[in-house]
Amino acid sequence: MKNRGIIPPGMESYVDDWKMSPGIFSGDFLFLTGMTGAGPDGTVDPDAETQIRLAFSRANSVLEHAGLSFADVVEMTSYHVGIRDHITEFRRIRDAFVGEPYPAWTAIEVAGFVTPGTICELRIIAKRGTT
Repeated sequence: MKNRGIIPPGMESYVDDWKMSPGIFSGDFLFLTGMTGAGPDGTVDPDAETQIRLAFSRANSVLEHAGLSFADVVEMTSYHVGIRDHITEFRRIRDAFVGEPYPAWTAIEVAGFVTPGTICELRIIAKRGTT
């Protein structure tokens, strides 16, 4: 089975500018490119809650465009700048998107991201046929 890129409307710049797919199917697994809270124009809101909610919403957009949902997520890694400053908000927002059975999750503190001001990035793997 050939890999298939998933490119929701509004995310064409991933392919055009960065030469990567927002998501790509390999067999029954969907691998998402790291999703941050940067807006479509590359701007970053300084509010942690706004950034985190946008990162989850963007990931949800890729999942939905692929015919999946957060119920199909099997593994998530979150990368954070200043994790202790926003982990409470992160967990609360994550809980609004993720339910039982909960995916595996790892949270990692990092020094920074390509876009200045970004505080978190989500790495997600989902599997078709889990729901």
